[in-house]
Amino acid sequence: IKPVLLGGIAAWLARVNCVVSSVSGMGYVFIKKGVLTILIRMVVSFLYRLAFGHKHLRVIFHNKTDLEEVSKVANLLPKESVLIKGSGVNLNEFQFSPIPQGKPIVVLASRMLVDKGVKEFVEAASYLKKKGLKARFVLVGEPDTENNASLSKKEIMAWKDRNIIEYWGHRTDMNKVLSQACIVVLPSYREGMPKILLEAAASGRPIVTTDVPGCRDAIIPGITGLLVPERNSIALSKEIEYLLENRKVCKDMGYEGRMLAEKFYDIRAVINKHMDIYSELIQEA
Repeated sequence: IKPVLLGGIAAWLARVNCVVSSVSGMGYVFIKKGVLTILIRMVVSFLYRLAFGHKHLRVIFHNKTDLEEVSKVANLLPKESVLIKGSGVNLNEFQFSPIPQGKPIVVLASRMLVDKGVKEFVEAASYLKKKGLKARFVLVGEPDTENNASLSKKEIMAWKDRNIIEYWGHRTDMNKVLSQACIVVLPSYREGMPKILLEAAASGRPIVTTDVPGCRDAIIPGITGLLVPERNSIALSKEIEYLLENRKVCKDMGYEGRMLAEKFYDIRAVINKHMDIYSELIQEA
């Protein structure tokens, strides 16, 4: 949210005629709890009102919950708030492919943050392996040392050394990673619209994610994926196990996910929506 707040205030000071802001997520301030967090949230809410104090303004949100909460905090007019579900996916790069045969791979791809549900994923993997389930559980991504919620490389390597997970680190070929996956998991505590879930849908992969803003907006529950309560590794393990034991369900969800991506997540359509916003603002000003 820093570019939104700082950029919006800078544009206000510079008397820029038209401003488009994109709120891709609420940040850890709106996830964490505690007295200090509440105080910081009050300051951030004030900064939102400053940043959005433009006469000709559009604010793009990736999910309905963020739109409603920020609109209320920043006193946005209905015409100033626009809902666009995510940043889109290149459907030529992320192509549909059959779920591979062999030992199934369950992937969590994100920054290695506590808030992404990485610990719950590892706990679920440990539980299922002890139960005798034959699957590979893979973490893809790097720690974010500038984020208070970041896991350390030492923690991740300890899980790897105990053979709970495989660690593939940072990857720039996510289309290839997803083509190897059987299931994509994101047990995050809150998101804007997680790009990995849009890419998973485009690749024809069933999803297990949390029933929180952003994550639940990226799937059709029971059709393209399954929802679990946040911070609940047992519930997460049960849904992963259900999908691993029902390959036809995985296949059907993957197909429906691709249809969803083609209908709503095509990056060309998302770009056109943004261009329409710019044109509308220019005419308005």
